[in-house]
Amino acid sequence: MQEYKTKQKEFLLECLAENKDVHMTAGDISAYMRNKGHAMGMSTVYRQLDKLVSSGLVRKYIVDENSSACYQFADSSGVCSEHFHLKCSVCGRLIHTDCSLMRQIADHMRESHGFEVDCTKTLLYGTCSDCLKKEKQ
Repeated sequence: MQEYKTKQKEFLLECLAENKDVHMTAGDISAYMRNKGHAMGMSTVYRQLDKLVSSGLVRKYIVDENSSACYQFADSSGVCSEHFHLKCSVCGRLIHTDCSLMRQIADHMRESHGFEVDCTKTLLYGTCSDCLKKEKQ
């Protein structure tokens, strides 16, 4: 089946690419699109997101059954499969860690516990340094 390039798909991909360090909900995406002058109905946002997730251009994260799914642009480098992610609970910023200790933890899980960590879905929550500075002011 041929995949059509639509303006909605282009705008949605552009939105996620411009916000690649943030996990965005469908509502966040809809608001962003509306602010950019590209209003799109929620059913269209979800339909396009499903297609983009299926094609591998976008990653979908589901934290728990009480939270909305989050989406992130999946760049072609594949680097998200090689590191853990930190998410600021205050501002929503997504931080990609490239840290030897985190790789050692993943290696330990595999070797000692027979458990392969899926780094594309690994997300640790906390507060980023910028938000910590703001709290201290």
